[in-house]
Parts: sequence; structure tokens; C-alpha cells
Amino acid sequence: MALITNGRSLGSIYRKFKPHILMAVAQMGYTFLYFITEASFNHGMNPHVYITYRHIVAGVVMLPFAYFLERKVRPKLTLALLLEIFVLSLLGVGLTLNMYFASLRYTSPTFVASMVNTIASMTFVIAVVLRMEVLDLRSRRGMGKVLGTLISLAGVMTMTLYKGPRMRNLWHPLIHVQGKTATHDNWLKGSLLTVASCITWSIWYIMQASTLKRYPAQLSLTAWMSFIGGAQSAVFTVIIEHKRAAWTIGFDIDFWSTIYGGVVVSGLIVFIQLWCTEKKGPVFVTMFNPLSTILVAILAYFVLGEKLYMGSILGAVIVIIGLYMLLWGKDGDQQVHNDSQEQTYSPYN
Repeated sequence: MALITNGRSLGSIYRKFKPHILMAVAQMGYTFLYFITEASFNHGMNPHVYITYRHIVAGVVMLPFAYFLERKVRPKLTLALLLEIFVLSLLGVGLTLNMYFASLRYTSPTFVASMVNTIASMTFVIAVVLRMEVLDLRSRRGMGKVLGTLISLAGVMTMTLYKGPRMRNLWHPLIHVQGKTATHDNWLKGSLLTVASCITWSIWYIMQASTLKRYPAQLSLTAWMSFIGGAQSAVFTVIIEHKRAAWTIGFDIDFWSTIYGGVVVSGLIVFIQLWCTEKKGPVFVTMFNPLSTILVAILAYFVLGEKLYMGSILGAVIVIIGLYMLLWGKDGDQQVHNDSQEQTYSPYN
């Protein structure tokens, strides 16, 4: 009996914390992504070609799973819904990722990973403007949302405008990435690209939650976004990249970064995020972003010997403080939502 009871209790604990575990795994996956893509770009791969191939790979991998596993639950795809998915793909792939990975040429993995923490604050601001977010300035939670957002935005300004002195490396890097050394010489340009990508990423999160209500098939939505986003990125890349050689990749770091980005990130991790967004909401998903920031900073500094600057470190700390102030304010909304669900619960629902 004790074993059965323990098994049931462990099962209930796992079910309760399953979204937390999955999001932690997702952030670990993102951590490796920053380094393998920077190594590929230093090797000479075009970021826009990478995004195109990555999403084509993701679509091909996710298609059979989506077709067979969601055959009975997948809603009918109407023209209006297809247009909505087209816009969702444009926000999540065509605009966001092309700006996001292009910024890696001018900044660093640590900087880019730190900037991702601003998405929760930007999502909140956009939601308030669109009247999708309730803001009560008379309550402590409401003030926490506002202060958290302002602090996060102050952190963004710090990272963007203040580079600061370089932190001295205490020892030689354990791993040396082969290929051309990234110049990172246009910090302001890279910063603006990263900020712009975070804004479109925030809009994508809001629209994603809305689309899932009408199309609650995460695997199918992932496959659709991958194919449509890949096609959009291909058109954009053809317009700006006229060299045929840019589309050719060898069996090297370029190939493996594309496979990893397509199968693990655009496939598995996006599916995890969609599932967690449906279960817990978009703000829950964003609260795990600091984990990858910490992991990237540790690996970049101690393993790869990346140059860290005081502005990035100071700004990242400010952003994370603001993020969790915002999440504290949002937690009050979640408690109200849970209470209302309990009050309206019916055994016939």
C-alpha cells in the first residue's frame, strides 16, 4: 500500500510540475542554440538561410506527428484561420527570428539571451494598450506590474546604450570555436535589432494564445507555422541574398546547427511552449527566460571565454528584477482566475 501511495503522490507531483519541468528543459535547449548558431554564423552561414532551412526541417519532422496524433482533435482549417496562422508565422519567424539572429552578428549570445527577459514586460505593455490586460493602479499587484515593467525597460535601455568596461577573463577558454571571429563592432545596431525582435516576439505571444483558442492543436499549429514561416523567410532571403553559394551547406557545423534548430527548437521546444501556453498562459512561459540567460552567461564566460561587459551584466540584473516584479503582479491575476474557475465549476463541464 505504501508503494502504491508513494507512486500516486509522485505521479500527482509530476503532473503538477510537468509544465515547470518542460519549460526548464526548453530553456536548456535554447542555451545550446545560442552557441551552436553563433559558431555556424562565424563559420560563414547566412542567418536568413539558416532560418529558412531550420523551419523547413521542423515542418517536415512535425508533419507526420501532427497528422496522425491530432487527426481527431484538429479543427477544420478555414480561410480566416489560415490567414491568422500566416500572420502568426510572419511575427514568429519572418520578422522576429530574422532580426533576432541577425543581431548575433553585432552583439553576443549573452546579450541576446538577456534581452529575451524583456518579452514579458513588452507583452504586458502591448496587452494593456490593446485592453487585453486589467490594470488596477490602486492595488499593490497593479503597482507591481507597472514598476516591474518600468524597471525592465530601464534594464533594456542600460544594455542598449551603455556597453561599459570589459570584464577581465580569469583563465583561458576551455573550448575554442573555430571559424571567423565575430566582430561585434556595431553594438547599437545589434541592440536595436534585438529590441525590435523582442517587440514582435511579444505580439506573437499574445496572438499565439488567441489562436490556440480557435485552433487547439499544438502539433498541427507548429507544423503550419514552420512551413509558412520557412516560405516567408525564403522569399525574404532571396530578395536580400543574391549569391547561390549562400544556400549551399556542407556536412559540418552549418548542417548540425540547422538540424538542431529545426528538430529540437522549432519543432520540440515550440510544441512545448504552445502546450504550456494553453495550460498556464503566455506569462508563465516567459518567466523561465532568465534560466537560459544565467546558463548562457556561465557557459560563455567560463567555457568559451566570451567578452562580458559591465553594461550587459548590470542591465540583465535590472531586467530580471523587473521581470519578477511583473510576475508577482500577474500572480494575483492568476489567483483571481483560479478562484473564478472554482466558483463556476460544474461536473457537466
